[in-house]
Amino acid sequence: MESEYELPVIVPLAEGGWYQFVFVGDYTSKLYEVRMYDWNEKMVVYQKKQWGDVDGNIISYSYIPKFTEYHMMKPVQVNKKKKTNLCGYVMLFKKAKQEGDTSVTKK
Repeated sequence: MESEYELPVIVPLAEGGWYQFVFVGDYTSKLYEVRMYDWNEKMVVYQKKQWGDVDGNIISYSYIPKFTEYHMMKPVQVNKKKKTNLCGYVMLFKKAKQEGDTSVTKK
């Protein structure tokens, strides 16, 4: 990752699925942001954290898509000391639906 440049991550998401996104930025960066867009380029998630925040370098959120389509997640971090070779991790988890589980329903 490079400081101040978004890193686009494109993932296919299924309608009604329950997803957990996690971005872990370099702990020496001063600003962390994640934007997520649907296929129509509509922003569906925006989160911003700063270095002094509790768990400031970790952004985590749940998301249940309304349609089966590709989504784009764009994490970015700002670091004045390290312009290139910044550490950053992007993780996507999907809750497995178990028999009789009605916690995620389609409408």
